[in-house]
Amino acid sequence: MAASSSKQFKNICVLSGFHYGKYKEFVQAAVDLGRVIAEKKLHLVYGGGERGLSRLVSEAVFTRGSQVLSIIPGNGAKNLTQLKSNF
Repeated sequence: MAASSSKQFKNICVLSGFHYGKYKEFVQAAVDLGRVIAEKKLHLVYGGGERGLSRLVSEAVFTRGSQVLSIIPGNGAKNLTQLKSNF
């Protein structure tokens, strides 16, 4: 029997494809993952993708009321002062 811990994490980081890929099952899995993250009342940290599987996970989390933190690496954030939700 596994020992239980009183500490639980509140954030989860998801790195996924910037494209949908060739398998439709991945699209549904991304949406399902986002739904479960929100149902568990976790916050999402992700790579800031505005399309692909990353976008689907983040949108599913955000539209269900959980917080989403988008990390935009490198020059992707150049001259950026505020993000607006497209959800």
